[in-house]
Amino acid sequence: MKSLPPAFPLLLLFVYSTLTAAQSPAAAPAPPGPTNVTAILEKAGQFTTFIRLLQNTKVADQITAALNNSNQGLTILAPTDSSFSNLKPGTLNSFTDEQKVQLIQFHILPSFFSPSQFQAASNPLRTQAGGSQGSFPLNVTATGNSVNITTGVTNATVGNAIYTDGQLAVYQVDQVLLPLSFFMTPAPAPAPQKPKKAARSADAPSGSDVSTTADSSSAICLSKKVIRAMACAMLVLAAFT
Repeated sequence: MKSLPPAFPLLLLFVYSTLTAAQSPAAAPAPPGPTNVTAILEKAGQFTTFIRLLQNTKVADQITAALNNSNQGLTILAPTDSSFSNLKPGTLNSFTDEQKVQLIQFHILPSFFSPSQFQAASNPLRTQAGGSQGSFPLNVTATGNSVNITTGVTNATVGNAIYTDGQLAVYQVDQVLLPLSFFMTPAPAPAPQKPKKAARSADAPSGSDVSTTADSSSAICLSKKVIRAMACAMLVLAAFT
């Protein structure tokens, strides 16, 4: 009987492993992770300031949550670094933390807009700023392939799409969109009304004056009566003497 070659056991092990692997079901592909907006902007370049504000205000987390929980999608209007450089010096620093959140939310539309959908958009467009109250709207004007955004303070042009997947659209804009409400002077509060005093007749003296006058008149009348009585008594006495 011939002995098996030394490599035969290794060959059997290889064949067995190959058959086992062929019979095992293929692993299911991992579900895609949420869209990373900051990574999209970083790849596009020239959006450093907008990315920093997205992260500092936590609006980037709000975008991720909205994309995971909404079927309407989102549209982001991303200003370039040069757009922020064109602002008046100190503009960003003059805003409160709450206003900075509203500023970034003002650049986000709570629905997906393709370039052709801007043509049929109904003004004013609601933004993420101000919540469902819609207190931070903007207007869009589309002429041919040109799309313009107006806020009452800023007139911006929408550039080509940086990213679109049917749920999220990111467009470049050449100006920072400034909300009109940031620059409106609040109406002064009405002055408190003074309490009205009871009307008093000009001819009528005060209560204390009336009582004093009445007392004085009574005293005079009483004095006259006493004098007359004394005069009468003196006349009677004179008649008997």
